[in-house]
Amino acid sequence: MSQKTFFQIIDFIKSLYPGENPVPLHAPRFTGNEKKYVADAIDSTFVSSVGKYVDRFENMICEIIGAKYAIATVNGTCALHVALKLEGVQTDDEVITQPVSFVATANAISYCGARPIFLDVELETLGLDPTALKSFLQAHASRRENICYNKTTGKRIVACVPMHTFSHPCRIDVIADICQRYNIALIEDAAESLGSTYKDRHTGTFGLFGIYSFNGNKTVTCGGGGAIVTNDESLGKKAKHITTTAKVPHPYEYVHDMIGYNYRLPNLNAALACAQLEQLDSFIENKRELASLYKDFFESLDISFIHEPEHSCSNYWLNAVIMPDRKTREEFLKATNEAGVMTRPIWRLLNKLEMYKDCQTDAVENAKWLEERVVNIPSSVRMLAGSAKLKGESSKIKRGPKFKDR
Repeated sequence: MSQKTFFQIIDFIKSLYPGENPVPLHAPRFTGNEKKYVADAIDSTFVSSVGKYVDRFENMICEIIGAKYAIATVNGTCALHVALKLEGVQTDDEVITQPVSFVATANAISYCGARPIFLDVELETLGLDPTALKSFLQAHASRRENICYNKTTGKRIVACVPMHTFSHPCRIDVIADICQRYNIALIEDAAESLGSTYKDRHTGTFGLFGIYSFNGNKTVTCGGGGAIVTNDESLGKKAKHITTTAKVPHPYEYVHDMIGYNYRLPNLNAALACAQLEQLDSFIENKRELASLYKDFFESLDISFIHEPEHSCSNYWLNAVIMPDRKTREEFLKATNEAGVMTRPIWRLLNKLEMYKDCQTDAVENAKWLEERVVNIPSSVRMLAGSAKLKGESSKIKRGPKFKDR
């Protein structure tokens, strides 16, 4: 690929974000009630893990995705850790996941004393490949007394954690069916995909638990923040209990009935999150408009732009392109970053990291191919006139894949 093509891409991206120098990969946008709600939380003096905005945040999450229960946490990693613990993942157990993900996915498994198994991803979805999952289980799994064991290691395979990469849904319904056949719990890492749907159903709602992240670079942010969602009432109550240090409710006594975690989201952060969630519809509309512009532009250059898979409606958290090879990828990363346009490669494969290099994997051929070629490009909500309108006031949150490409 020529330097001329690189400069065309750089110029185009800068035209999408005039006045932003350098152009960030994904900056937060605070265009609604953020300051008002945060000031209100400060005035209330309830700035820690108790307050009206924590409750409102959890209710808004339930309304958006259609889950019965939502539990606010300090970040998405904590949310995944708790979901795994509540499913009963213990020391020496195994959890199936994918090598293409942020390290938090594997770390949360390790916090439980368990080991991840890394299986390949699909090129279309970038998420866990159901065919790879089925093949692995056929070759390595056996069921004894309704428990799935790994014939190679002798360990229990307790859970499966697919991740919706860059917000694009994986074939989660097929994965769910396979997990059910082997009595493996499905926990969705939907950290990046709030607002994304698959077959008219929100990501995060296909398994026993789903988790979300509200980190500073996510579509909706409160600085940190996470959430666990479930339709199981008893598990929802237990999740809230153990994320609040397992304190037994009492007006003034401090009694704790089990080992818990100080994982509850502070009211101050929740206030910010509520204001952001009010704008989720307009944020996604704006980001889908951006993705449409990128798609048309890169088609003219014969460069593959990663778009939402079949049956999906993605929030397009981070846009990405596929370069012809590793050499071109490195040249593109250097040229764009030196020109003030932030780009980054896809994550280093988790099975290559020092602490996970001895974990069981399949061939992960697609993951290796993607690692050499995928580059994320600027994906912030655009603030200029003519882009999808941003709503500063509360908007009615709707469900379903309502955002269409132009």
